[in-house]
Amino acid sequence: MTSQVDQSEAVDGPGGERRTGPASPRSGPQDGSGRAPKPIRRLDRVIIRFAGDSGDGMQLTGDRFTSETAAFGNDLSTLPNFPAEIRAPAGTLPGVSSFQLHFADHDILTPGDAPDVLVAMNPAALKANLADLPAGAEIIVNTDEFTKRALAKVGYDKDPLADGSLEAFRLHPVPLTTLTLEALKDSGLARKDAERAKNMFALGLLSWMYHRPTHGTELFLRQKFAKKPQIAEANVAAFRAGWNFGETTEDFAVSYEVPPAKLPAGTYRNISGNLALSYGLVAAGERSGLPVFLGSYPITPASDILHELSKHKNFGVRTFQAEDEIAGIGAALGAAFGGALGVTTTSGPGVALKSETIGLAVSLELPLLVVDIQRGGPSTGLPTKTEQADLLQAMFGRNGEAPVPIVAPATPAECFDAALDAARIALTYRTPVFLLSDGYLANGSEPWKIPDVDELPDLRVEFATEPNGADGTFRPYQRDPHTLARPWAVPGTPGLEHRIGGIEKQDGTGNISYDPANHDFMVRTRQAKIDGIEVPDVEVDDPSGEARVLVLGWGSTYGPITAAVRRVRADGGQVAQAHLRHLNPFPANLGTVLRRYERVIVPEMNLGQLALLLRAKYLVDAQSYNQVRGLPFKAAQLADVLHAAIGTLDAEATR
Repeated sequence: MTSQVDQSEAVDGPGGERRTGPASPRSGPQDGSGRAPKPIRRLDRVIIRFAGDSGDGMQLTGDRFTSETAAFGNDLSTLPNFPAEIRAPAGTLPGVSSFQLHFADHDILTPGDAPDVLVAMNPAALKANLADLPAGAEIIVNTDEFTKRALAKVGYDKDPLADGSLEAFRLHPVPLTTLTLEALKDSGLARKDAERAKNMFALGLLSWMYHRPTHGTELFLRQKFAKKPQIAEANVAAFRAGWNFGETTEDFAVSYEVPPAKLPAGTYRNISGNLALSYGLVAAGERSGLPVFLGSYPITPASDILHELSKHKNFGVRTFQAEDEIAGIGAALGAAFGGALGVTTTSGPGVALKSETIGLAVSLELPLLVVDIQRGGPSTGLPTKTEQADLLQAMFGRNGEAPVPIVAPATPAECFDAALDAARIALTYRTPVFLLSDGYLANGSEPWKIPDVDELPDLRVEFATEPNGADGTFRPYQRDPHTLARPWAVPGTPGLEHRIGGIEKQDGTGNISYDPANHDFMVRTRQAKIDGIEVPDVEVDDPSGEARVLVLGWGSTYGPITAAVRRVRADGGQVAQAHLRHLNPFPANLGTVLRRYERVIVPEMNLGQLALLLRAKYLVDAQSYNQVRGLPFKAAQLADVLHAAIGTLDAEATR
């Protein structure tokens, strides 16, 4: 969806403002004052970040604002960012939780480099995010939380709201807590309970400020707190009070309008990567005609898939929350042996524990999906932050020669297609398949055009039903001459009894074999099966055909890379771009593509794992640009790198 419109992303500075005249009155909560409407300024894009303590409801606030923005028709991209600790210390920098939303009237690709608006619920939220703000950004702060104790907790000697240190920004001091309590004084709630609604007051204010619909949020609140109607109505009242505050206060002289984006015709919904991946697994079960079995152990940031799939028993999905990672994949592999589409979900630490069973799946040659939602490591690392550092683990993290295909989605919405693609490979070639997503894709969201079910790939498989040997016996390792896949026989099928296990098997019969020549043959055959998997050629975006620099990415770097490429081209630079979904095997034309360019730059959120593979396989000087900060790349950073590479080549050419 994000590739449909070829427009430059945010090359005109923060906000990209275009002024319009005053607007007519808007719909929404009203105060009944009859005041003339405030002037409206039209923008083409906005980046908003909500930040506060983990208990301030910033993720819920961001989710609701995103849902209304999606319903309004804007293109959008989000970046939730929250502490790893379940109960991080309140009022401290490590305890800050934030949610960033970038929405626009045109095609966008990233959550944005720098917020145009920061909503800071306390001093910690302000200090943790201030360095990301460009000059002129708007800051809305909850002044009630700027007490001496709260300021001292994060190292402020003076109140930044009063010492002039924020003069470069448009500061809006708002006593959110006080205003919320005033709005709810007749609600019957205790003070502590009423204070919790201050995030809804802030949401109402921002909804007024950017013309977001309000009905959906009120309906959501009443449904969410259906069993506690007093709480529901209090949140609705706080939300309306925030909207009316924006309409009546003199501190907000204008409001802003971001028109809907022009998207291809179709039905859209807002979707996160983990939700899209879950739907892709359900669709894979439907299109293959197989029951889906998920064997999983909860782990951040993969647990949402377990939660979501557990809701879809009506689609033949069974979920098993195992006691540990090993049991989870063992159950999934057992389900695959029994004729189901076996799936296991995890993150990097869980992959380490599952490695022996993945090797067993390679040996048994059964279809199995291993979904790795990558996070910062090593060990526990940064559980709630993103990283791309499991590529080499997926490639080689097993004993012996145990090749496994690897598929990596590029955007949250593409997680749906990647799940179907991984299932296609697993079922066609009878092999475990790695699906490498990451925390940025898993938690981020964007509009998703709901596909026509009839256009989804046909994944139906044929189980073995009769003996296939010339002597009338069943030969479980007699292979399809095209795919090298072995037959899939459901246990209990008469006459198809066969041996399974981790010890090396004899070609054809599957009997235990220690013969050196047979082992060599089986190892090479399993590798040849993976090498022969049919994947599409890599497509290169090189409009001029004269670029000398190619930027090559994989996974979630797609958005920042593409946004950076747009910036460079808008500045007159020539750069080519390609992106890999299939990392094992590589597309057949990849070597030819790489040798076409004088310089190949590979941005990765690791220390150069794809670049290492490219250099080893193709003997090209792939140059890494790396960061492992737990956050996605910024488009401006990558644009500078590409400009520098182009400049270096130009300088060399003139010597």
